[in-house]
Amino acid sequence: MSIAENRRARFEYHIEEQYEAGLVLEGWEVKAIRAGQVQLPDGYVVIREGELFLIGCRINPLRTASTHVHPQADRTKKLLMSRADIRRLIGKVEQRGFTLIPLDLHYKNGRVKAQIALAKGKAQHDKRETEKKRDWEREKGRLMRHKVSGPSASKD
Repeated sequence: MSIAENRRARFEYHIEEQYEAGLVLEGWEVKAIRAGQVQLPDGYVVIREGELFLIGCRINPLRTASTHVHPQADRTKKLLMSRADIRRLIGKVEQRGFTLIPLDLHYKNGRVKAQIALAKGKAQHDKRETEKKRDWEREKGRLMRHKVSGPSASKD
C-alpha cells in the first residue's frame, strides 16, 4: 500500500533501476505517516560516508505530539540497504552521473519502506515528448468514450 508518491520523478527523470530501502524513523514520524501527514515532492537521496540519506521528505507532526518531543518536519532520514547494494549505487552515481531519487513510500510487513531509483535527468525535449504522449492518451480516451456513448443511438 502506497503512503506517498513522488509523481514528478517519472516526468523529470529517466528511471534506470529501482531499489527498496528501509527508513530510520522516530516514533512521532511513524504516527504522522500512519495519519497521512507525509509529502515527498522535492525529495532526493545523498550519499555521505558510505551511507544513504533521504532529504526533502516532509513529515508534518501531529498536533497531539508529546510535550517532551521536539519534532522537525524536514529532518534528514537515514536509508537502510545492504552494504553491497550501497557500494553498487555509489559506483554508478559517481562514475556514470546518475542521481538517486525517491519514488514512493509504502508499507511492507508493517514497516515503512522507500522505493528509490537510479535515474538520469531528462532534457527539455524529452519532457515535451512525455507531455505529448500523455495528452494524446488523454485525448484518445476521450474520443473512445464519445464514440461509444455518442449520437449513434439517436438516428432517424
